Formats: sequence, C-alpha cells, structure tokens
Amino acid sequence: MLQRVVSRMRSAGAAQQIARSIGSVAVTRDDGLPDLIITPLAAKKLVEAAQKQHEPQLMLRLAVEGGGCSGFQYVYEFQKDAADAEDDVVFEKDGGRVVVDKESLEFVRGSTVDYEQELIRSSFVVINNPRAVSGCGCGTSFDLKD
Repeated sequence: MLQRVVSRMRSAGAAQQIARSIGSVAVTRDDGLPDLIITPLAAKKLVEAAQKQHEPQLMLRLAVEGGGCSGFQYVYEFQKDAADAEDDVVFEKDGGRVVVDKESLEFVRGSTVDYEQELIRSSFVVINNPRAVSGCGCGTSFDLKD
C-alpha cells in the first residue's frame, strides 16, 4: 500500500507564481502547493488526441504505483470513461483533461504535467515534482523525500 506523504515546498509563493505564469487551473491547499499544473503544450496534445480518436471525453489518467528502479513510477493511460466522482480528481486546461486518483494525487501534488517531444519519442511526463527526491534516467520512476 502506498503511504501518505506530507512535505512542504521551500516557497509556497513560488509554486503559486509558477501556476499563474503557466496559466493552468490549479487548486491550492493550505501548504501552498497547487494540486496539479498542466502546461499549455500538454493540454494541446490532450485535445489533439481526443479529436484524433473522435472521443471528446478522452482524458489522460495519471497514477503512481510502487515499482520502477527508484521505488515509485508514474503510469499514464488514456481513459474514455467518466472519472469516478468519489475516488478521482479531474484537472482541466484549455479542454485537455488529466484525471488522478486521490491516493496518487498525494504523490504528485504540486507537480506539472507536460508533453516532451524528442527525436526518438514523444510522451506526457511529470516534471517539477516537489515530493520526489530522485529519479531514474527515463523520468518514469522516482523516490520520495523523507
């Protein structure tokens, strides 16, 4: 079972400033961390994927599971079904939607969902996770701050 993690970012104001500058929808809690930030490029790619698949309700599910070379790993998959109102939180920016279960949200809260385009692959990624202390070279796996 995944344990709950409670940590603070050095500057809550910095997290809010980043959220405002990127222009994403971000709910902020008492510790100043936005729940999740979606970059404009990630939102654009989510909208394009929904249009390409003719699935207007398509969203990206982000989850955290135990595993990977650093202890925890991000798992991404497209979801056509509606989110579970009890267990999931949906974040939206410019029509692009990311759904995260509440347990995984504790591991990614304050992070940014982005889209990276490289020569050999393109993919959604989690960046700037304030709860992660280290990660592997591929960026899929991470370890938690104490």
